[in-house]
Amino acid sequence: MTRDDLLRLLQSALVRPASARELLQRLRVPREQRVTFRRHLHALAAEGAIVAMRGHRYALSGGADHVVGVLQMHPDGYGFVTPEHDPGSGDLYIPRSQLHEALHGDRVSVRQVSPRGGRRREGRIVRVLARGTARVVGQVETAGGRVQVVPFDRRMRDRVTIPPAEARDAAPGDMVEIEITGWPTATRGPVGRVVDVLGPPDGPGVDTTVILRRHGITEAHSPGALAEARWMGPAVRPQDCEGRTDFRDSLTVTIDGDDARDFDDAVSVERQGEGRWTLRVHIADVAHYVGAGSALDDDARERGTSVYFPDRAVHMFPAELATGLCSLNPGVDRLVQSCVIDLDARGEPVRCGFHDGVIRSRARLTYAEVNAALTGQPHGVAEPDIGAMVADMRELFAVLRERRRRRGSVDFDLPEAEIRLDEEGQIEAITASERNDAHRLIEEFMLLANEAVASELARRGLPAIYRVHEAPDPARVEVFEAFIATLGHRLGAPAGAARPMHFQQLADRVAGTAVQRPVALLMLRTMAQARYDTVNVGHFGLAMPVYTHFTSPIRRYPDLVVHRLLREARAGAMSDARRDALEAELPEIAAHASQRERRAAEAERELAQWKKVRFMADRVGEEFDGYVTGVSAFGLFVELVEPFVEGLVHLSTLADDEYRFVESAHVIHGLRTRRVYRLGDRVRARVLRVDAERRLIDLGLAEQIDAMLDGTARRRRGAGSRARPAPERRRNTPRQPRRGKTRQRR
Repeated sequence: MTRDDLLRLLQSALVRPASARELLQRLRVPREQRVTFRRHLHALAAEGAIVAMRGHRYALSGGADHVVGVLQMHPDGYGFVTPEHDPGSGDLYIPRSQLHEALHGDRVSVRQVSPRGGRRREGRIVRVLARGTARVVGQVETAGGRVQVVPFDRRMRDRVTIPPAEARDAAPGDMVEIEITGWPTATRGPVGRVVDVLGPPDGPGVDTTVILRRHGITEAHSPGALAEARWMGPAVRPQDCEGRTDFRDSLTVTIDGDDARDFDDAVSVERQGEGRWTLRVHIADVAHYVGAGSALDDDARERGTSVYFPDRAVHMFPAELATGLCSLNPGVDRLVQSCVIDLDARGEPVRCGFHDGVIRSRARLTYAEVNAALTGQPHGVAEPDIGAMVADMRELFAVLRERRRRRGSVDFDLPEAEIRLDEEGQIEAITASERNDAHRLIEEFMLLANEAVASELARRGLPAIYRVHEAPDPARVEVFEAFIATLGHRLGAPAGAARPMHFQQLADRVAGTAVQRPVALLMLRTMAQARYDTVNVGHFGLAMPVYTHFTSPIRRYPDLVVHRLLREARAGAMSDARRDALEAELPEIAAHASQRERRAAEAERELAQWKKVRFMADRVGEEFDGYVTGVSAFGLFVELVEPFVEGLVHLSTLADDEYRFVESAHVIHGLRTRRVYRLGDRVRARVLRVDAERRLIDLGLAEQIDAMLDGTARRRRGAGSRARPAPERRRNTPRQPRRGKTRQRR
C-alpha cells in the first residue's frame, strides 16, 4: 500500500475523526501491512494531507473544520491562514491566544471555530506541519547577562535567546544572522545560534546585507555557473555569427540610464516612405550561451530575477555575462534575437519578423541625452545621423502612444523614490524619480516587441509563458468607485464591466490635480497583480489580448525561457513528447518566477523604507512641504516633496480642535472649527519622531504644533500669574513661612 493509495482510502473512510486503531479496523488492513500503514499515516499528517488531532485521532485536512495553510503574521501579534485547498474561500483569522508555538511563515493545521457576533472566520492552530525558515536576521540585545536577538521582521513576534557559547562575539546592537536550534514551546521562546555577524546597522552596506539575508537572496553565484561564464570568454567568436541575420551595418543604439551597466536591448528605426516605419528591437541572445539544465541556467532559474538596490545590484547571471558577453556594449559584435516590425501610419503592425541576429551598437545613449534631443535642448545627441534617427523615433513614439491610448491602456506614470548615495555610501538625497519622454519612448518600443512575440507564440499554438493581468474583482471596483465619488469623480463603467479605458479616462481627468497620486495609488491596489502563467488570459492594464516578457533575458528568467520557445517555434513542428514535457515544466517555472519577482519587489521596497527612516532620523524638528495622500481614522498620510518620503500625522497631534474621520467623504473634520483636511491638501509638516524599530516616520502639521506649543506656554504663564498674589494683596497679607517655597517645588 502506497501513501497515495492510503490517502484515497481515507478520503472515503474518514467521514469523522478516527484513531489509527479505528482506521485499521475500518479499512481491514492486513496484519503484515500495519507497520507500513502507520508510517504512511504519520507521513500524511506531517505533510498536511490529513490532520492529527488531540486524542491521537485523524481527520481530513479539507474537512469542514480543518484547513492547512501558511501562517502570515501581523506585527500586532495576530495572524491569518489561507486554506491551501480552497484559497478563494478567504483567510482564517488567528487570534494571538490561538497561535500556540507557530511562527510567521510556518505551514500549519488549523481548526476552524465558530465566529462570534458575525465576525470573520476564526481558527486555532492545532499543529505546526513544517517550519517556514530556520534562518532569521535581527539585532542583538543584552540584559541581565542574557543575549537575545530581536528579529528584523516584526512579524516574527518572539525574541530568540542565544546561549553565550553560540553568540560568536556579537556586540550589543549588532545585526546578525542566526539559525533557530530550538523551536518555541508552551514554556519557553525560540533558541538559536549566531551564524554570521553582519555589523552595526549604520555600517556601510550592512542594511543591504540584512535585507538580502532576510529574504534569502544570494549574492554569490555557484562555482559551476562562474566556471561556465568564464569559459565563454569576453568576445563573440566569428563562428557564432554564421547563419545569423547581419544587422551590423544598420544604425543601432542602446538607450539606458546614466548608471546602467548591463544593456540587454538595442533599437533601430527607419522611415519607409510617408507614414510607414520599420522598428527593429534587438535583445541580447542569452539563450545562445545558457543552455537549459546548465549550471548557469539552474542558478538563474532559482534566482528568477535580478534585484536592484541603491548601492548594488544582485544580478541573475555572473558579471562575465550580465555586463560582459551578453551586454550590448557599443562598438563590439553581439549576438541578439531580433524582432523586426513594419508599421503603418496608425502604428499598427503589418508584418513581424524574428531573427537570430548579430549587431554592433553605434552608441550608448542615456535617457537624459535622448530627452534633450527630443525636446530640442542643448547637450543632446551629437552625431547628425543618430540625431536624425532620434527625430524619427520621436514621431513613431507619438504614433504608438496614440495607438495604445485608443486601446485604453492604463498608464499611471507615478514617480518613485530615488535614493542617491555619496562616494562613501551615505544617503545624499531622496528625490522623486523623473520619467521623461526618452523613458516612455523605449517603453513603447519594448511593449510592441513583447506583444509581437506573444502573438507569434499564441498563433503557433505552442506551450508558452505569458505575462497576464486579470480584470479587477468587481467588489474591489465597487469600493474604488465609492472612494472616487467622495472626490467628485466616477469611473463611468457599467456595473461589473469596468474596462481599461474607464480607468485611463479617470487617470486623464485627475492628471495634474491634487488628488492624482492618491487616486492612482488606490487604482493600482484595486487591480490584480500581474504575474506569469501558461494560460493566456490577456493583460488588462495594457489592454492587450496577449502579452509576454521577451526584452530582458539578462535580468528576468521568463524572458530567457520565451527566447528558447520562440527559437523552437521558428524551427518547425514540435514533437508530442517535447510538447508534453513543456506543458509539465512551464507552469512550475511561471509560478516560481512570479514568486521571485514578488520577493525582489518586497526586498527593494523594504530597504528603501529603512533608508528613508535612517535618513530622516537626523531631521527631527525640521519642516518640509508635503501633500496629504491618505486619510484614515487615525490620521493623515503626508508625502513630503523633498525629501520624497511619507509619514503619518496622528490625529492626536491635531490640537486646535476635536477631529473626526468622515469615512463617506474621506476627510478629517473639526467639530468646533469646521476645519477640514482632505486628500491633496498642501501642508507644512514637521518631523516629530522616527521609529527605527517599526521603520515609521511620525509627522505633525507645523501650524498645529505651533498652536499647541503656544497654548501650552499661555497656560503655563496663566497658571504662574495666578499662583502669585497681586502686589496690593501681598502688602495686606501677613508674611508667610518659607515652607511655601518647598511646597511649590513638590
